[in-house]
Amino acid sequence: MYVIENPVLQRELLVNLRMVRAFVLLFVYQALLGLVVYFAWPQDTHLDLTANSENARQTRALVDLFFIGQYVIASMMAPTFAAESIAGEKERHTYEMLLASPLRPAAIVLGKLIAALTHLAVLIFSSLPIVMLCLPLGGVHISELLAAYLGLILSVITFGMLSVACSAFFQRTSAALVVSYLLILPLVILGALFWLKMAPYGEFRLWLIVFVLPAVAAAACLALFFNTSALLLHPPDVGSEGKDVVDLEQEAQQAVGLVIQRDQFPDKLFAPPKRDDLMEDDANPVYEKEIRSEIFSQGTLMLRLVIQVSMVLAIPFMAFCLYIYPRYAAWYISYVVVFNMLVGPVFSAGSVTSERERETLDLLLTTIITPWQILWGKLIAGLRVSSVLTLFLVWPVLLACAMVKDYWTNLPAVGAFLSIILLTCLTTAMIALFCSVMFRTTSMSLMTTYIIIIVLFCAPLAINYFAQTFFATHPNTLRIAWLGVTSPFAAAHEIPLDITLGTDTSPALVGNWPMYALYVIFTLGLNGFLLLVMMWQFSTRWRVASA
Repeated sequence: MYVIENPVLQRELLVNLRMVRAFVLLFVYQALLGLVVYFAWPQDTHLDLTANSENARQTRALVDLFFIGQYVIASMMAPTFAAESIAGEKERHTYEMLLASPLRPAAIVLGKLIAALTHLAVLIFSSLPIVMLCLPLGGVHISELLAAYLGLILSVITFGMLSVACSAFFQRTSAALVVSYLLILPLVILGALFWLKMAPYGEFRLWLIVFVLPAVAAAACLALFFNTSALLLHPPDVGSEGKDVVDLEQEAQQAVGLVIQRDQFPDKLFAPPKRDDLMEDDANPVYEKEIRSEIFSQGTLMLRLVIQVSMVLAIPFMAFCLYIYPRYAAWYISYVVVFNMLVGPVFSAGSVTSERERETLDLLLTTIITPWQILWGKLIAGLRVSSVLTLFLVWPVLLACAMVKDYWTNLPAVGAFLSIILLTCLTTAMIALFCSVMFRTTSMSLMTTYIIIIVLFCAPLAINYFAQTFFATHPNTLRIAWLGVTSPFAAAHEIPLDITLGTDTSPALVGNWPMYALYVIFTLGLNGFLLLVMMWQFSTRWRVASA
């Protein structure tokens, strides 16, 4: 009943593994990994296979790149499959029927977990023959490779269980997804750093992965599994699927930690209280509805967790990068950008798809509200929330400008950092709104938004790192670095800071202002293009279809 004859598991496997996107994802995943090995394959006709040869070092670099890349991709994909498992039942109003079935809660959780991880398991094991091709080149023992895959599998199982727990805890898939990412991303970074920094201690690293990591992963998974099963056994929210707006007074009495007060500063910046009077004649009803009700339909628990987790994680970054070693300020800006990448799309990716799902889009289009009013109302409402949450992490930068004298001569650079954060907020919200316009379901819109953002922001960095590692002397390597004009990470690290190290009077960092300028131009152009496309869609396609 738990595995062999589990109807939840059988239904999820039949639905997920037979979808076209499952085969497309497998093809893209395999093709990408195959291209990495193909381009990094040594071109020499005679290879030195001794342990300390240059070829062995390149092979180890290739395997590390292959494993770290697969580890990050698989870990970030785990929430996309698991965060919707139980929250999706709540959104489809089938949660009560599932709990009323003869299935035990533990069988439901286990079925959802296995079904969510099966697709990832197919991707991971299908990549094993590709990396095995690198073993004859030397530099990597098969025991290291098997230990790496063991660590990868254990990590993905743990992250999947964490995502299922978040899915059971929250009412919306978007809330479960963003909290899962916030909790998993630091663990992914620590895991990648552990693998790279412990490389000189191969035997000790192997011992930790084989003996310590399984015990830690098993303890974490079992604790989350039993807690999630208990939550389904005694659900606090049965019968509440139709309740879209939370009771803030009741939640404030029961909440632990940070509580959002909608009538106080700064909470009212992103969650103003409900109106008790009539709107002005020139007010935008779409914006008023979105900013005052729609955002809180997800509940304040997700907002409180996002604020608290982000601030806790920001403290060590803030102290190290802004105050102790100001030359690493770009890394803190990168942390703020990552936070907005995860949080920003949540508040805009369902702006239009939610109207479709509630079957109110046709009614909205037949009103006297213009397409421009609908778009800017949806955009500003989501952008306002994500920007305020992101700017909570920006005040340490402004405080550092007043307390650390190294920033006094770098105010233009600080202004450039702030502009990168603001442009990132605008870009993530605009891409999410665009996907919400183009797709029919919120889950597909949110998923596509994350994919587009990762390709724009992170793919240029990965391509540049690959070129610098394996083609450092190639003449086109320097040109590849200019792909970073699409990435706020590359732009932030190219901003020059005139900070001296010790008694050295030369600048510690030499930047590239043209890269930053091209990033600003590209970002503004991209946002303008997306806005024009959405305006065209609203003005022609749906107006004609609804007529």
